[in-house]
Amino acid sequence: MSRQIPVTLTNMCMVCDGDKVLVQDRVDPDWPGITFPGGHVESGESFCASVIREVYEETGLTIESPRLCGIKEWENTDGSRYVVFLYRTDNFSGELKSSDEGAVFWTTFQELFDLKLSLDFRQHLELF
Repeated sequence: MSRQIPVTLTNMCMVCDGDKVLVQDRVDPDWPGITFPGGHVESGESFCASVIREVYEETGLTIESPRLCGIKEWENTDGSRYVVFLYRTDNFSGELKSSDEGAVFWTTFQELFDLKLSLDFRQHLELF
């Protein structure tokens, strides 16, 4: 019996600026709504490098020193696994700009709960 199983590796990052957090209003029909920026880990890419790249691509900001603060994972119906590495940072530079993934904007953590969050994103927040 093989111990190898297919795995999808992804990341998400809570970028903080004082009492504000950066959010993205995703337009992807598979997972629409408010979430933190992030995406897939590419082949040959480290987890840390992938979250830095994804945040830049989706927000225009270059983050530094992202800290791993949680991991969320589950098994898909086909037996494969899905893993999300959750990061947090308050160290960034650049000019904020939205991407094709969705509009990005700053909000307070408390205001976040009044927005239309992506499916199960509220559970992610507990890990951050």
